[in-house]
Amino acid sequence: MNSFRVKTLAIEAGTPIVVLTKEDAAELGVRSSSRVKVKANGRELTAILNIATKSMKKRTVGVFDEVRTLLKIRDNDSIEIDVAPFPSSLQYIRNKLMGRRLNFEEINEIVKDIVEANLKETEIASFVTCLHLQGLDLDETTSLTNAMVESGHHLDIDRHPIVDKHSIGGVPGDKTSLLLVPILAAAGVVIPKSSSRAITSAAGTADKAEVLMPVDLSVNEMTKVVHKTNGCLVWGGALDLAPADDIFVQIEFPLSIDPLLLPSIMSKKRAANVDYLVVDIPTGRASKIRTVGEADLLAKDFIELGRRVNIKTQCTVTNGEQPIGYAVGPALEAREALEVLMRKRIVPELMDKVCHIAGALLEMVGRHDGVELAAEVLKSGKAEKKMREIIDQQGGDGKIRPEDIAVGEHTFNLVSENSGSIRWIDTTALVEVARAAGAPKDREAGVILNKKFGENVKKSEKLLTVYSSKSRKLERTIEMLQAMPVFAVGEKGEMLIHRVKEVPPTKAFILER
Repeated sequence: MNSFRVKTLAIEAGTPIVVLTKEDAAELGVRSSSRVKVKANGRELTAILNIATKSMKKRTVGVFDEVRTLLKIRDNDSIEIDVAPFPSSLQYIRNKLMGRRLNFEEINEIVKDIVEANLKETEIASFVTCLHLQGLDLDETTSLTNAMVESGHHLDIDRHPIVDKHSIGGVPGDKTSLLLVPILAAAGVVIPKSSSRAITSAAGTADKAEVLMPVDLSVNEMTKVVHKTNGCLVWGGALDLAPADDIFVQIEFPLSIDPLLLPSIMSKKRAANVDYLVVDIPTGRASKIRTVGEADLLAKDFIELGRRVNIKTQCTVTNGEQPIGYAVGPALEAREALEVLMRKRIVPELMDKVCHIAGALLEMVGRHDGVELAAEVLKSGKAEKKMREIIDQQGGDGKIRPEDIAVGEHTFNLVSENSGSIRWIDTTALVEVARAAGAPKDREAGVILNKKFGENVKKSEKLLTVYSSKSRKLERTIEMLQAMPVFAVGEKGEMLIHRVKEVPPTKAFILER
């Protein structure tokens, strides 16, 4: 290898990149966008080469933050660079592009090269796009699931059975996990819940839980919490379980495609050593899955894939026509969940959904009358007590009250322009409104619904309230509400929903993990 001096550039690109002068690149026999092998401090990685046209000395290498972090290097450290070998996984990607089915060894090599940064973003994008266009059969899906499991850490909890729940997403306000985990943990069932932050929604489960307690726990910290309480609510990104999925998501999101839904979910559950799993499939016109028939077909695939990777799996097909509860946004949802746990508030659809999913898991591990048992644990206060134990163990304030949770000081009330009943709620538009107000980055931002589907409303009566920490963002949200209807209000029997005078913009893409 050839030795160079390090110059850190303080630039984050999302992939390892190094920069050389034209002269140094020519001596190595490489050009811009070539792969190079980089080695320092006993560590080695593959990086993409950029060429500096000026402001770079010979025998100096500029390194982006990803390289600096992974190799643990500083300015003026010595680093070695050489030409990287051509990755064999590229040939496998070409084979898939030609319509050939891939076996486990080929898929495993692709995943391995993705995690080790041996493939360029364009090459990964080609693979993901190919999967979207050609699809994956169940054999390939199983291979991809197992390869993704092998690419990261495994959760080692010596208490079984371990259960988990996952929603494919698409419905705003779904704070189910904040109630489900303490209900099951209080019933003596182990549930180490790792969740994602928001990708396209107004709040991921980790965003909501973080309002109550730290969620970026390590694997060891998570294990200790579970041993003491039976459950936890943590951010999956800190655990390095199936890390290839995080890279796939970066490609899927800008392309608005989601061909890796099944292996993404099941790989993380397998890496967590889950024994029993319930996958929630919200179904409705604005959801990711629009019909019950589609939901049943997806459920069939989840159950079969679960069988192949040794996770006993069931699915719940739930109503995704409107938000779950009344709150949308991290702090607002955390506050509503805490109020329900404390029995200060009754939110029928939220409680019904939680008890049915918890009940399914309780029955899967051998308990009888699961739905009734879950409802009793919630009603008795045992779930609230357990949630406070989990909050304490994760480093939060176990005595927190709903009124302690701050929400945005800048507000706007949307009122109805006429009397009638709520005929539909555009949940996609509702999410866009909450995000425009600042959610999820601004935890205090979001929306409180004052009316739900089917409820009567009078002219000038409040439909929703927007909360934001920034007046500028609230002004932008008000403009959005004026241009984009969230509610349709009309009289019974009235056929017209609204007139379309021009082609509306494409709705937001739903991608949740």
